[in-house]
Amino acid sequence: MTPTDIQPHIEKLQTRAKELEGAVSDPTVFADPKRCRELNRELQQLNNFFDAHAQWLQVLKNLDDNHSLLNEESDEEMLAMLHADIETLQQQAEQLEMAIRRLLIPPSPHSGARVIVEIHPAAGGNEAALFAGELFRAYTRYAETQKWKCEILSMTASDLGGVKEVVFALSGDTAYDQMRFESGVHRVQRIPITEAGGRIHTSTVTVAVLPEAEDVDIEIKPEDLRFDVFRASGAGGQHVNTTDSAVRVTHIPTGFSVASQCERSQHRNREIALRILRSRLLEQKEAEEQQKRSGEKRSQVGTGDRSERIRTYNFPQSRCTDHRYNLSVYDLPNIMEGEMDGLFAKLIDADAQLRMDTLGQEA
Repeated sequence: MTPTDIQPHIEKLQTRAKELEGAVSDPTVFADPKRCRELNRELQQLNNFFDAHAQWLQVLKNLDDNHSLLNEESDEEMLAMLHADIETLQQQAEQLEMAIRRLLIPPSPHSGARVIVEIHPAAGGNEAALFAGELFRAYTRYAETQKWKCEILSMTASDLGGVKEVVFALSGDTAYDQMRFESGVHRVQRIPITEAGGRIHTSTVTVAVLPEAEDVDIEIKPEDLRFDVFRASGAGGQHVNTTDSAVRVTHIPTGFSVASQCERSQHRNREIALRILRSRLLEQKEAEEQQKRSGEKRSQVGTGDRSERIRTYNFPQSRCTDHRYNLSVYDLPNIMEGEMDGLFAKLIDADAQLRMDTLGQEA
């Protein structure tokens, strides 16, 4: 990427920044806190872009000056210093260029939002359930390193220590921007603990990452909801199977149904079920809008078939491959311990490059 490549975008971004500055000073915007946060977030990103762009231009100028001095200098000590400076400046230029690529991408309207993550075993029986539990553990460990708050909304254990289902919420400034890459089918290849012959098995789990909807994001009419109560099953203390604390809520127009039984309080389970339902309805609404714009139906999860995958975890090779970007990282043990910074950084860079290419074609 050269300064000439992004020049067509500069004037557009400057115009947008002026529009945002006017909007955030409009008294009517203050009456809508959500809208105010979105506008300020976009304006901050643009200001960060302009700062990075100015630094990048200065570094490129310094590089040109040093290369010119190389042709004029004969002193070996000075030449060594120039070469060292050039190496440092090249590293700075690469880092700033990648920052600019990322900042050129318009922020998602869900940046900064809480997310609801759902993990379900798909193909593979007990092995899929075991991996679903391990993936949940990896995500929660990563959340701890990022200082995100994790709240388990629903969990059903399986035999051998896995999970049949787990739904949890993550709260943090970067939670959505990082976790959005996780939606889809995850395939695991390894020798199960129950396999006596040492054969490698393949199984899959599905992951859905949903921005948690607020009341202003999606309107649900009370008459469109049906609530059923039933007795909870599984771990939960003396009240389990003795009181009708579990709640199932069904959205009649869509047929979406969500059950919650983790809490002892029926009121609390009702609240959790509505949170999950609202986020699923928001995801469907946005998918329909995307379909209208592109003519293609977007699906985060698919059927769970082995052929529908976004990522493969190959334990014998210690390899984690993301098939959307043809990206492989050979650090699987640490990734499964929640050390996902390296993987997410590469995904963000690859996504930024792809979006940058698209912007270049539109310019």
